[in-house]
Amino acid sequence: MKNIFLPLMAVLILQMTVHAQDSLRLIKATRTSLPVKIDGNINDEAWKTAPVFDRFVEMRPTFNNAENDNSRTQAWILYDDDAVYFGGICYEPSTDSISSELVGRDVVGINDFIGIMFDTYLDRINGVGFYVTALGEQFDAKYSLGEEDGSWNAVYQTATKINANSWTFEMRIPYAALRFSKKNVQDWGINITRKRVKAGRQFSWSPINPNKFGLMNQAGNLVGLENIKPPIRLSFSPYISAYGNSYPTIDGKHKADGSFNGGMDVKYGLTKAFTLDMTLIPDFGQVQSDNQVLNLSPFEVKFNENRSFFTEGTELFNKGNFFYSRRIGGEPINYNDAYNNLQRRDSVVKNPGETKLINATKISGRTSSGLGVGIFNAITQAQHASVYNDSTRQSYGVQTSPLTNYNIIVLDQTMKHNSSVTLINTSVLR
Repeated sequence: MKNIFLPLMAVLILQMTVHAQDSLRLIKATRTSLPVKIDGNINDEAWKTAPVFDRFVEMRPTFNNAENDNSRTQAWILYDDDAVYFGGICYEPSTDSISSELVGRDVVGINDFIGIMFDTYLDRINGVGFYVTALGEQFDAKYSLGEEDGSWNAVYQTATKINANSWTFEMRIPYAALRFSKKNVQDWGINITRKRVKAGRQFSWSPINPNKFGLMNQAGNLVGLENIKPPIRLSFSPYISAYGNSYPTIDGKHKADGSFNGGMDVKYGLTKAFTLDMTLIPDFGQVQSDNQVLNLSPFEVKFNENRSFFTEGTELFNKGNFFYSRRIGGEPINYNDAYNNLQRRDSVVKNPGETKLINATKISGRTSSGLGVGIFNAITQAQHASVYNDSTRQSYGVQTSPLTNYNIIVLDQTMKHNSSVTLINTSVLR
């Protein structure tokens, strides 16, 4: 996903601040008992009970300019026992002023969009954002100080409608997509941002100054959320897969067989800032294949990581580029031993090109003091090649990879002036 805020947060600064801005914008949270239909039309009675978010200001290219009246933004927020509702109107001089293209989820492209960001623990550091384009496509992100994690994904509902002089939107964000405390009365950090591509301008409800470090520390406050209960942030994603194979045998015939696999992914919110992710006997058969590369150099080819477990929430582990996740579950370390030690009349019948990942676990997050902590562990099973001897008509195995354990521990402390100190420890046990 394309970074939305990172360019403006990477500006050299003179002093970091995590305190609320002087002109903090506040708005009262409105509970509703009326139904809200997510269809892109802002005509439900419930919306009439909520105060309006308006008077957006420009964040770039020129900070703090006001919106034009014919392209202004109006938004409303409601909540009930199950979800937060976000809806509004993005005015435009004409339909031709709206930039839109279908690009798929988690891709910004050249789309006009609007989004809402929540800092549910009001720590002015951590936040999450939910966005929708004029054509109704979603993208989301997690924020921590100057970092944006576009690989983070949540399940929420959106709908939009393009009109003659505006486009309207509605969004339902279930509490399962958020982390928040158990307090009876809560205040959340909140901000709304809108981008108008053809005008080359981006606006926000609470001013976001490009010369200040951070994003959630410049948010406003949504005050007075009452009697909402956080659900248990625990999800299980089991799977079952089946494969069929047809291949020639030693005697020139063909043999067909199949296999069944099963496993599970687990995600659990440990605290407000830390998440546990686990995968048991994963199957990455649906992952995009690598391009074939003819490598004539003495160095290995570095492929992109396409497996979601190794791309989501891994920004801490990628500090310094010490961690190359493709080695986990990759080609066995002694893959060529099956061919190098062949005896007379031996032939390799089967030599798997990948090691089997048994399980992997990662815990990551960042505290309110700016300390990022990441723990990663993965285990791959021993791999064997099958060799057939034509004289004895017997098969035997050759170990191409032993049982292997991968470990990473990361500590990353953010400091003033957009600086940080990082400690990374990696180990491989075979």
